[in-house]
Amino acid sequence: MFDDRRSTARRLRQTRVRRKVLGSAARPRLCVFRSEKHIYAQLISDDTGETLLASSTLVSDVRSKVKKTANVEAARVLGQLIGKRCLEKGITNAVFDRNGFLYHGRVRAVAEGAREAGLRI
Repeated sequence: MFDDRRSTARRLRQTRVRRKVLGSAARPRLCVFRSEKHIYAQLISDDTGETLLASSTLVSDVRSKVKKTANVEAARVLGQLIGKRCLEKGITNAVFDRNGFLYHGRVRAVAEGAREAGLRI
């Protein structure tokens, strides 16, 4: 069961971050969500309100490379995959949206993996 105080604190952090972080077509927002079993990442253009690119640890490209889907290694592989797909689409810059999660562990690994692939965050 989720703790109400914990989810409320995350919502407050989420709105505080969203006030500052806006994605455009030239520099979309890389939004990360982590659950207990998986990690999800998507690039969003806030100008048009559309998702440009999305991926998660449910994708076979990531699952074939890692044993578990909810650890730092899987998050880094997901970040590298997102970064590679962005460069294929011609997206070189992005704004990182941690979605109210603290910047450490799996969330940080996604950002570092995307940077390793060549995406500038």
